[in-house]
Amino acid sequence: MAMRKREDEVFPNAAGIDVGASSHWVAVSRHATDDPVREFGAMTDDLNALADWLIACGVDAVALESTGVYWIPVYEVLEQRGLKVWLVDARQMKYVPGRKSDVQDCQWLQRLMSLGLLRAAWRPDGEVCVVRAVARQREVLLTEQASWVQRIQKALVQMNLQLTEVLTDVMGMTGQAIIRAIVAGERDAKVLARHRHSRVKASAEEVTRALTGNWREEHLFVLGQALAMYDHIARHLAECETKLQALLGKLGQCQIDLGKVPRAGSKVRAEFDVRQVMANWAGVDLTRINGLGATAVLKILSEIGPDLSRFANVKHFCSWLGLCPGTKISGGKVLASGTKRSANRARQALKMAAMSLSHSDSALGAFYRRLCTRMDKPRANTAVAHKLARMVYFMLTRGEAFVDQGQQHYEEQQRQRSIAALKRRATALGFQVNPIEVAT
Repeated sequence: MAMRKREDEVFPNAAGIDVGASSHWVAVSRHATDDPVREFGAMTDDLNALADWLIACGVDAVALESTGVYWIPVYEVLEQRGLKVWLVDARQMKYVPGRKSDVQDCQWLQRLMSLGLLRAAWRPDGEVCVVRAVARQREVLLTEQASWVQRIQKALVQMNLQLTEVLTDVMGMTGQAIIRAIVAGERDAKVLARHRHSRVKASAEEVTRALTGNWREEHLFVLGQALAMYDHIARHLAECETKLQALLGKLGQCQIDLGKVPRAGSKVRAEFDVRQVMANWAGVDLTRINGLGATAVLKILSEIGPDLSRFANVKHFCSWLGLCPGTKISGGKVLASGTKRSANRARQALKMAAMSLSHSDSALGAFYRRLCTRMDKPRANTAVAHKLARMVYFMLTRGEAFVDQGQQHYEEQQRQRSIAALKRRATALGFQVNPIEVAT
């Protein structure tokens, strides 16, 4: 890469840090000090010394390259000291030509940062990061709790207790009452069947038959341990939701009237009104969008927050989510148009929401099914998730409310478009289209 003059540099006082697990290599401009490359440890006093040295060298912008979460302590310390910190993707560096073999990573990072050839990863505001950490912990606990439910079911099957054949939810009211009675020492199938709730479709006789099994000691021991772990995680989940409620209660700037809008049921029940709290925080009710329940909205807002001003427009937002088609074009020919791989949690929530629309009577559901007729379901799912992302963006940035036009309105709209296209095609070929009136 041809060397540029110092006055052409975008960030002449930039620094580059190659973050590691036990030490960090730091490089500043060679004009700032006689020793522009140093190694610092990973302890807190080392990070403070690193910040002091950068400030002494006149650094005002820092680029970090890291894997895992090693960058977070460095980022937070430098940000608290008033430095402009960018977390950059290491893949950006390898596409820039001109790197010499004797240049360390931190020096090359500093050089690219000074020339303005790097882009910063998006990191939400501090208050959103706090909510995000608690929401992610809640998600981890839910996943862990689900794994213990599977272990409970496995222990029941090993004892030939076929609860899954008579109950839709083993950990529902009836299921938990029966399992806790078994762990407490009850073995009589008829006595256990008395815990059957009146709304259970299976009869008492069917439940009794399902609870007739073998009571092997080792399986009972495993069942008791799994139930104890389930309860232990449930207590931590309650603590997470209490913390979330306290955090989100402080962030809510307005009181949104949600009205009485029925939402789809969910097995994951929070201890507080997630939908109301999320609406107060965002200023709009995102659950009005078909497919987005309270849990999905919690996941999306905890990842991105309600302020999307960092994104120039909706295209930038959808691109960051990894929901835009690729633009690999050469010689005017599209070589690849697939979306990039991404572990973005907001993207995952939107794709799950899109999947739930496959049987919906809404306009979005009709749009999903129309796409499935001309492409495979994964691509249709991504396209619908992209549409949902655009709706989320416009609601958060413009304060617009979502109004579902319904499946019939959407299908009639598509019909009129098809008729108009047919007429244009017929006119181009020298024909005329005349509708046929069907006698009723």
